Amino acid sequence: MKSVLVSEDHAIVRFGITTIIKDLLNPVKVVEAADFDETIRHLSEQPFDLLILDINIPGGNNLQMISAVRLRQPNIRILIFSGYDEQVFGINYIQAGADGYLEKHAPEEEIRRAILAIAENGKYLTPGIRTRLFDHGGHHGLQPAPNPLLTLSGREKEVMQLLSKGMSIMNIARELNLQVTTVSTYKSRIFEKLNISNVIELAEMVRLYSN
Repeated sequence: MKSVLVSEDHAIVRFGITTIIKDLLNPVKVVEAADFDETIRHLSEQPFDLLILDINIPGGNNLQMISAVRLRQPNIRILIFSGYDEQVFGINYIQAGADGYLEKHAPEEEIRRAILAIAENGKYLTPGIRTRLFDHGGHHGLQPAPNPLLTLSGREKEVMQLLSKGMSIMNIARELNLQVTTVSTYKSRIFEKLNISNVIELAEMVRLYSN
């Protein structure tokens, strides 16, 4: 019987994933965790075949989460299940040691396919990530993804840091002694350069690449 740990802070998402797992892998034992501390506790107490991990789970610290998991269970298979764009974040988690990366808004068919692939073959790579790996000569030849924050100017980085902390455009303008329209322009440039569409993605990118 396979054993799966689902680490996700939203109860409805845990319920949905658990339901799919039980349908696909029956018989299977599914354990749930709502934050990273609980995840680590479960990993320290019992072995698992598969971990489905939300990278934005409370208590987590992004790429270092993979190392923390591997330290306790080196052979566990890890599927990152994230609300963030795979083109921006996915390759970094594959590089860090995850066995697959799947966006939460993926169709149910793809979610099922990913879980089965990880459980049976140990890997699940979307076409986009496969192409990236192929272009770089396979997993071991993959060069580290460049840090997109380095494309920003000094002022853009200042605005980025304040935006990522949840500060409004008006307050940023006051903090940096700039016009509101100027800050809005910086924000648009930052989003365009980083290929993101909202402050939540910005905050995640800042945490990811600032470690």
